[in-house]
Amino acid sequence: MIFKAIGIAACKLPPRSPNLNAFAERFVLSIKSECLDRMIYFGEASLRRAVTEYIDHYHAERLHQGIGNVAPFPTEQARNTPRDGPIVCHERLGGLLKAYH
Repeated sequence: MIFKAIGIAACKLPPRSPNLNAFAERFVLSIKSECLDRMIYFGEASLRRAVTEYIDHYHAERLHQGIGNVAPFPTEQARNTPRDGPIVCHERLGGLLKAYH
C-alpha cells in the first residue's frame, strides 16, 4: 500500500527460489558467519560498529574469488604496499577480521 502510493510497482517472486539474488545471499551468509555470529552486542551502537567494520573489511581488504582474488576497492595502503618485504597483519574488531599485506 505504501509503495503504490509513491509509485513503486511490486514484483512478485516465485516461491522457494533462493538463487534470485545470489550476491545478496552470499553477503548475508558471509557477514553472519564471519562476524555477527561470533560476537555479543550490547546495543545498537556496537552492532552498527561491527557491521561498518565488516563492510570496510569486505570491500577493501578481503579477497574475492569471483573477481580474481582481488579486493573490489583496495585501501591506499594495500595498493601502495611493495610486493617484497615483511608481511604485515591488519586487524579489525579485536582480531576477529584480519588482512595481510
